[in-house]
Amino acid sequence: MTTTLLGGCHCGNIRVALDTALALTALPLRACQCSFCLRHGAVSTSDPEGRLRVQVAEPDLLLRYRFGLKLTDFLVCRRCGVYVAAVMDGSDGRSIGVLNVNILDAREPFARPAEPMRYGNETAEDRVARRQTSWMPIEMS
Repeated sequence: MTTTLLGGCHCGNIRVALDTALALTALPLRACQCSFCLRHGAVSTSDPEGRLRVQVAEPDLLLRYRFGLKLTDFLVCRRCGVYVAAVMDGSDGRSIGVLNVNILDAREPFARPAEPMRYGNETAEDRVARRQTSWMPIEMS
């Protein structure tokens, strides 16, 4: 059985739907320790067998922010400033990414400790390889 979780940024410009067959308690919670994620209070999850759909009402208000190794677009709403998800091109040309669970409408299933993660010592190749196995397909519209 597939569960669909809905959410979005504060102003509603960016909406998401996460489809997963995993029990919500089985979805991993990761708290990246980089300055961007710490400052946004981000807690990320992904289901490599699931799917994340991202819909942007006003594309001019979508900021794709890159930093560090510049492999990833961090999707931020220009109107309300909320960080929604991170996305990059996978090896097969499809987009893959992670979702910030704090933007979900139903956050209760994620009210548990997130695993602190430190990725600062990864090479670009290591980072891409890790994400290929742990991130999920993303569809943008």
